[in-house]
Amino acid sequence: MLNLPQFIIAIVLYFVLFFGIGFILNMLLRSTWTMAIIYPIVIFFIVDKSGLFAYFTRPGEAFPALWNNFVSLKTADVVILIAGMVGAMLSGIAIRMLRNRGYQMF
Repeated sequence: MLNLPQFIIAIVLYFVLFFGIGFILNMLLRSTWTMAIIYPIVIFFIVDKSGLFAYFTRPGEAFPALWNNFVSLKTADVVILIAGMVGAMLSGIAIRMLRNRGYQMF
């Protein structure tokens, strides 16, 4: 069970973590939306319990298990993951704003 201080810290942590990772990736790869595109894959690995190779060796079991894991997420988990997505999106917006204002990054 997640109490309120843990919940608030988790939201801020995911937001800052994915904003920072997204900002650095967007800056180094000279793109704008890299982390926003990669973030669903990251969510896949966070929610996945089967392992990557199970989707190739046992797809009939792995895909329904993944769907059940997504459906069984609690509201707090969904809010925390959405905070990470918002951070990834805002990193793309920040990079775009900086480039429009003339900052050259790498």
